[in-house]
Amino acid sequence: MTVTAAHLDPVSLAELTERAELQTRTDRKYVLPLAAAGDLMSRLDPATRVLEIEGERTFRYRSVYFDTPDLVSFRLTAYRRRRRFKVRTRTYLDSALCWLEVKTEGYRGGTVKDRLPYDSSHHDDVEPGRWFVDDILGDDRFVLRPTLVTNYRRTTFYQPADDSRMTVDIGLTWTDVDGSELSLPDVAIVETKTASSASPNDRLLWACGHRPVSISKYATGLAALRPGLPDVPWRRLLRRHLPC
Repeated sequence: MTVTAAHLDPVSLAELTERAELQTRTDRKYVLPLAAAGDLMSRLDPATRVLEIEGERTFRYRSVYFDTPDLVSFRLTAYRRRRRFKVRTRTYLDSALCWLEVKTEGYRGGTVKDRLPYDSSHHDDVEPGRWFVDDILGDDRFVLRPTLVTNYRRTTFYQPADDSRMTVDIGLTWTDVDGSELSLPDVAIVETKTASSASPNDRLLWACGHRPVSISKYATGLAALRPGLPDVPWRRLLRRHLPC
C-alpha cells in the first residue's frame, strides 16, 4: 500500500517549512492497520495538502540511532525519565540529503528537535558532529555508537487550519547492529505534530476510534529486537502488532 491521497492538493517543501516547521512541538502517535490508514485518507479535510517534491508524495527515510554501551538513551525512554534524548542521523534516500538530529524533552513534555546538515557518507558515524551533540546535551561524557537502523516510507500532510503537520509512515523495518531484522508490513504509524493543542487531524483520528499510543521508533524497535530489555511501555502494542 502507498499513502498518496491523490485527491488532495500539494504543498512544496519550502512552504511547509515556512508555515509548519515545528521544531519545538507536541507529538501524538497512533498505530493503525493499513486499511484503517487508507480509510483515514478519504476522510481528511479537503483543505489538507500533501508534501510533493518533483511529482512524488511518498519518500524513503533511513535513520541510524546512536546510544551508549549501556543504552542510556533507551533506558531514559523506557523508564519515562526526565531529560530524555535521542541522537540519530536521518537520510532522505530519494534526495541523499542527511541531517544529524538531537531530540530532547522540552518544556512541559514537548519535543525539541535540533539538527545539523550532515555528510551522508557519515550516516553511521556521529563523531564528525560530536561538537553539535555535546552542545545540545550539555554533556560530552557520553560514548555514542550506532545501535539501531530504521527504514520506512513517509507521506507528510499539512493542515492550513492550524499550521499543523501529520506524517504517515509505512513499511517500517528495524535492523539491529547484529543484523537481526523485524518488519511491520501491515501497520501505519501516524504522527501529528502541533504547536500544543490537538489538531483537526487528531480530532478526526479520535472520531474514527483511534487513540494516541506510546511508541518510539528507536526504543520500541530495540525492545522488540532484544527481548531482555524492559518493554513495559510498549508491551501491549508489540503483542498486538508484531508478526507471530
